[in-house]
Amino acid sequence: MKRTLLTLMAGVSALGLAACGSGSPSGGEAPQGSESAPGGDLTKVTVGVIPIVDTAPLYLGDEKGFFKEEGLDLDIQTVAGGAAAIPAVVSGGFDFSFGNLVSVMVANDKGLDIKLVANGNSTSGDTQKDFSGVVVKDDSDIKSPKDLAGKTVSVNTLSNIGDTTIRSVVEADGGDPDSIKFVEVGFPDAPAALSNGQVDAAWILEPFLSKAVADGGRVVSYNFADFDPKLDISGYFTTGDKVSSDPELVAKFQSAMNKSLEYAQENPQEVRDIVGTYTKIEEADRAEMALPTFRKDFNMEAAQKLADAAVKYGTLSKEPDLESIFP
Repeated sequence: MKRTLLTLMAGVSALGLAACGSGSPSGGEAPQGSESAPGGDLTKVTVGVIPIVDTAPLYLGDEKGFFKEEGLDLDIQTVAGGAAAIPAVVSGGFDFSFGNLVSVMVANDKGLDIKLVANGNSTSGDTQKDFSGVVVKDDSDIKSPKDLAGKTVSVNTLSNIGDTTIRSVVEADGGDPDSIKFVEVGFPDAPAALSNGQVDAAWILEPFLSKAVADGGRVVSYNFADFDPKLDISGYFTTGDKVSSDPELVAKFQSAMNKSLEYAQENPQEVRDIVGTYTKIEEADRAEMALPTFRKDFNMEAAQKLADAAVKYGTLSKEPDLESIFP
């Protein structure tokens, strides 16, 4: 079963809405002198993102004017991970943020009212070349996922989607998931940590994954695709309070994000090009990188499987109420 993202404000055309100041983190009026949009001035919206291939649709949508068409002026801020963005969203520093599904589940597990409003990206489902992989040195004795048992593996954030899916894949391959030592290393720094022997294996996402492989790394698991070929990885979220108190703003953001996801899926070369504007990855490496799938719909069976794994491995204390988290 797939669950289609619901329009949060049915029957209202975003193009006919006057932009309001509530989208600004400061809660003030929209910036004076900003470019006009149908219905009024642009409303400033601050969005937290991780500078990886996953967030290319947001950058593309901004470049193509999809957000301005909805009356929104994006202020894109980079963060280390979805977990780091949660406090900024709760405090009002960010109106929305990108983060993986487990980060959102963990936030709700801790009593925060965080809701997804749009999909972010999904695995390609290709177990031979996906955008997320666990990399080892070419001469490593780690040959398959089960060999990661007892090893040190880097992830960008502990107790999250990386270690949860890796543990599941290792256990499915016959290894002991509880014996893996996970350490926190950011994606841009993970190849160096692997190269200098700080870790035995590194979980890396594109656009850094292809570069790590080109520099002599070897992928032992495309952990997202191996976990579930229909797994949605991330989404854009905000607080439950914003969803209820400012449904017009949320509907505008959702509409623009959905257009951006569709455009990114239909224009892979533009995805590769836009990644070069917010990372230092060279064109030759971007040409080789695997791309995620970008779609509007969440696959709820895969989301439930991910939630079950997060509970099993202690990332979550209890089964999450997915109906209250997903759109």
